[in-house]
Amino acid sequence: MIRQIVEELDGKGRMEYLEPASDEQIEEFETRNGLVLSAAFKEWLRLSDGGELFLPAGLQIYGVAHKPLIEVGLGDRPDDSYVVIGALASGDPVLCQKGSEQISIYNLEGGCIEEDEIYPDFGAFLSDLQELLGIW
Repeated sequence: MIRQIVEELDGKGRMEYLEPASDEQIEEFETRNGLVLSAAFKEWLRLSDGGELFLPAGLQIYGVAHKPLIEVGLGDRPDDSYVVIGALASGDPVLCQKGSEQISIYNLEGGCIEEDEIYPDFGAFLSDLQELLGIW
């Protein structure tokens, strides 16, 4: 599913992908940080270890081997059960819940995650952003 979304995004332009991460780099990052990233997000990392999407204003995704790196201990999250995997142009962090496929957007100003900004996985998150930004 992620590969299909990346191919569709790539055809639309306004994307900057970084070199893919290897399985070894992903595993090393997980081991070093004591966490397991979601399967859908790992699929993304195998295609692009971070990048900028929906330019000029949109989304920055972090990686495990290329800077900017995923921020495991960053304070811009509700609690330690989340990892910051990116940020919207607004500055709101994109979170991956540890031990889950769930992706959320953390509203910094409100100090909360709103129900309509919780996604079952990384693919659903990317698809929703495409629709909101009229990229389909």
